[in-house]
Amino acid sequence: MPYTLTTPLYYVNDKPHLGSTYTTIACDALARYQRLRNGSVVFITGVDEHGQKIQRTAERQGVSPQEHCDRISSTYRDLWARWGISQDRFIRTTDPRHLDLVQQFFERVEASGDVVTGRQTGWYCVDCEEFKDDPAEAVDPDCPIHRKPLEWRDEENLFFRLSRYQSAIEELVNRDDFIAPASRRQEVRNFVAQGLRDFSISRVNVSWGLPVPGHDGHTFYVWFDALLGYLTALLDDGGDVDLDRLEQSGWPASVHVIGKDILRFHAVFWPAMLMSAGLPLPHRVFGHGFLTREGQKMGKSLGNVLDPEVLLERCGTDAVRWYLLRDIQFGDDGDFQQQRFVDLINNDLANTIGNLLNRTSSMARKWFEESVPPGRDGAGADHPLAVQAAGAVSTCLEGLDRLAFKTSSEALLQLAIAANGHLNDTAPWSRMKQPGQESVVAIDLYAVLEAARIVGVLLSPLLPDLSGRILEQLGNPRAADRWEDQLVWGGLTPGTPLPQPSPVMQRLELDEPL
Repeated sequence: MPYTLTTPLYYVNDKPHLGSTYTTIACDALARYQRLRNGSVVFITGVDEHGQKIQRTAERQGVSPQEHCDRISSTYRDLWARWGISQDRFIRTTDPRHLDLVQQFFERVEASGDVVTGRQTGWYCVDCEEFKDDPAEAVDPDCPIHRKPLEWRDEENLFFRLSRYQSAIEELVNRDDFIAPASRRQEVRNFVAQGLRDFSISRVNVSWGLPVPGHDGHTFYVWFDALLGYLTALLDDGGDVDLDRLEQSGWPASVHVIGKDILRFHAVFWPAMLMSAGLPLPHRVFGHGFLTREGQKMGKSLGNVLDPEVLLERCGTDAVRWYLLRDIQFGDDGDFQQQRFVDLINNDLANTIGNLLNRTSSMARKWFEESVPPGRDGAGADHPLAVQAAGAVSTCLEGLDRLAFKTSSEALLQLAIAANGHLNDTAPWSRMKQPGQESVVAIDLYAVLEAARIVGVLLSPLLPDLSGRILEQLGNPRAADRWEDQLVWGGLTPGTPLPQPSPVMQRLELDEPL
């Protein structure tokens, strides 16, 4: 079975922002890691294109909803390509195949007796695409999230009988392995403990949505439609749209990676819907935090939104990926601070890793015929850097297994710091001036270059471009077929020609705010 992971299906009300870029970069790192370790991966991303919010946005722009969706969805595709995102499937919920699947799924749920007609009365937020439970009985209340007036609705809807799944969902969310991180798990447990209520799965008078079969005038509620996009993406493999093929196509998902604001939909509503349709449940739901900027929430009104296209153009993929994955504990909220961003890139990547490789390679080329020194026999598994490397590999892989990208980044960085320390302590530039010390210098330089190689290999899922440049500068030592075998100490072959060194990471200079 492949390892299947998903980003959310991003809502196409507007172009991609830093939050969606952050999620997608994290998923890309996870997908690359799983490919390196396990081979078979299905990495799904895409866009959610229905709902009243889209309908109204298109009306304001004077275009059709489809034209609006085509334009915004193309910006996602193009931006992910420029960021080097390695998705396997990109699903649009306006794809005709998706309508087929949604209707099949609905028919299963309806046949299970889980669809009933009811009346939905209450305050509704178009931006959130959901009813608000308790607006404190205020007159004309505002949405606490979007700070926009809520709309009063009183209409006949179709409801999914979520209440029937109270015990099953309680059992699911009380498992320690289903929701991560732990802080999110408790939040969902508290919500479920209050008692699950049936929720509306259709709307009337919303034309921009998928029609509900057998229920004229009803279109599917955008969340019912969007969650099913994960299944449509898996069946977008050239075969028929047939729910019975899902388990052969990569379902259930190994992990859904989402923002914490949509955790309930994925950890409560979605599993119940799958149970009703007789389909397996995802193994894990991971809810990460939000990003702020210099301690403030980002917003157009504040003029402090970080545009991912500007970040890419001015800073490059390696810099932004490193900052987001190394500085923020994935799962917690994070704050983008420009000076810290610049400092981390320059200290970690340009100085600690880049300069280590550059100066060590230069010395090896100068003293050992422009090649890897003949020091492998003297730098065995008991060498201090070999011991440090083994620990870094173990910590890094364990961190990647649990989406702890910060832990993994810091582990490989500590190996580079240790290699720099070893180089300074042994001072090969001084030893080479002493008679009979060439073999000792060869061992020292070999060990430092080998540590740099392992840093480069460990970087491959996190910063694939920088990883490639590091390994090229080491003569591209990829003798082992399996990635994990490349992480075994001693992979550099003595005598391998070393290319003329050049900086693998340029220093970042930002004179003006991003």
